[in-house]
Amino acid sequence: MSVNAIIDHVLRHEVPRSLQIFSPEIVLCVTVVALLFLRMFELHRRLPSSWVAMIGALVAFSGVFAQFVYLQQPESTMYDGLYKMWSLTPLGVGEAGTYFTGLLVHDPFAVFFRLGLTLFLVLVIALTVLSGIPDQEDGQDFYTLLIGSTIGMMMATGSNHLLMLFLSIEMMSVPSYVMVAFQKGRKVASEAAFKYVVFGAGTAGVMLYGLSLISGLLGTALFSEMGANFTTIMEGQAFAISNPASVTLVLGIMMVLAGIAFKLSLVPFHFWCPDVFEGASAEVGGFLSVASKAAAFALLVRFVMAFEGTSQALIDLSMFFGAALGVISILSMTIGNLAAYTQTNLKRMLAYSTIAHAGYMVMAVAALLVIVNSPELGSKHAASCVEGLTYYLAVYLFMNLAAFSIVALIRNETFSEDIDSYNGLVNGGGATKLLAVCMAIAFFSLVGLPPFGGFFAKMMIFYSAYQAGTVHWFMWVVLAFGGLNTVFSLFYYLRVLRAVFIIEPAENSQPVRTPGLVGAYVLLITLPILALGMSSLQGDLTATAQYVAGVLFQ
Repeated sequence: MSVNAIIDHVLRHEVPRSLQIFSPEIVLCVTVVALLFLRMFELHRRLPSSWVAMIGALVAFSGVFAQFVYLQQPESTMYDGLYKMWSLTPLGVGEAGTYFTGLLVHDPFAVFFRLGLTLFLVLVIALTVLSGIPDQEDGQDFYTLLIGSTIGMMMATGSNHLLMLFLSIEMMSVPSYVMVAFQKGRKVASEAAFKYVVFGAGTAGVMLYGLSLISGLLGTALFSEMGANFTTIMEGQAFAISNPASVTLVLGIMMVLAGIAFKLSLVPFHFWCPDVFEGASAEVGGFLSVASKAAAFALLVRFVMAFEGTSQALIDLSMFFGAALGVISILSMTIGNLAAYTQTNLKRMLAYSTIAHAGYMVMAVAALLVIVNSPELGSKHAASCVEGLTYYLAVYLFMNLAAFSIVALIRNETFSEDIDSYNGLVNGGGATKLLAVCMAIAFFSLVGLPPFGGFFAKMMIFYSAYQAGTVHWFMWVVLAFGGLNTVFSLFYYLRVLRAVFIIEPAENSQPVRTPGLVGAYVLLITLPILALGMSSLQGDLTATAQYVAGVLFQ
């Protein structure tokens, strides 16, 4: 094909298709520009920044929702108006595959995670309106950072190239550094942001060096070509420590995983997490604990799936890293849960809880690596690992957001985030009582008790580890630690609930009274926790998770 023909194909097909798929992200970019104009012309005094941010987030959410439905039901008359509004076409959004010349990939898996991220953005913006952080003067700056970070996360979910892997991680990380220190004048916030930046810069450098090793060895940066290229290089050679190609690739992958593990706050890259969550506002902590985890796990699945194949070298490679991630899972679960028990600050306790939950979720990725290239189990069993992770992240969105939202909203009434300040919280007004009940639901779901959504999510993760144990015995060890840590976690969550429901408040303290609108918001994000554990929505989410996971193995 001639150069002119290639250029003509790109301009006529590739660019329109890419822009159609990327249109929700473009809407968010326009929203960022609008917020900057508010600052430039001081229009934020007449038009609240939160309104602009919310409208942009809702429009972007509708765009991703339209794409997700169109991929499944392109002929549906129910959503015909939505399809026309976004100008969706069979050769555009309706065609799964790469776009932007192969840098990103468009499929139900990526669209599902983009849908969750935009929904979460809408919920976080609503939380900031209720909590009053940020204020009217700094709102446009805060929402610019929040939306900018979300755009990077949405790009991460569809990364198909090592360059996009690095850019998306940095794009979602850099704004979060600033958001941590956004509360000006708070020494603890500035200190936390400084630690976050230093650790982030260090892991970014390590990850970039790992990317250069991988691309230099394999001669490609495309995920879809890595497994085949490594098989060609290793033809007739054993995967061993004495083989230079094996050692180089293992070192490169370890460095990349270090960067992703930093975003996931996995042990031993978790040191920033407790300090950052304590120093940042609860709103920012909730955003980092959910959104960055979802995007990083989607990116991690994309990256490890790049080495799918049937050659012995790829089987040995995936088995090695499956066991390695199993060790990291054990360490993250155990250290996160044990350290959480000693905390007196609720945000710091939830930070260690986040570390532990990242350990539970990475168990599914470890099981995926053990299963994906094994001759004993097929792609159906590997897909169940991704299905469990997807279901877990969907439930985790609501239960962790509910926990951090309650912390943020109660902080506005008690001016404290220590566990002792929650003594007798249930004795407050009607909305406060509702917040106390919602906190109990969120915490019981985080533990994994039935019949809440967290129980079924954790069972799906554990089942994937059990399946992987039939291939490698070590996964049964990981599963055993997962069960033990579930029991450990019950104690520190109950310690908070004991303060809320049993311990009497101080004699001179006034009952906490929260606005009714606050109670309505928390109830709204708590109901899905119940629905995903004891209603037909559980089956619907399971079917959806199975669908989006299955496309990775077609």
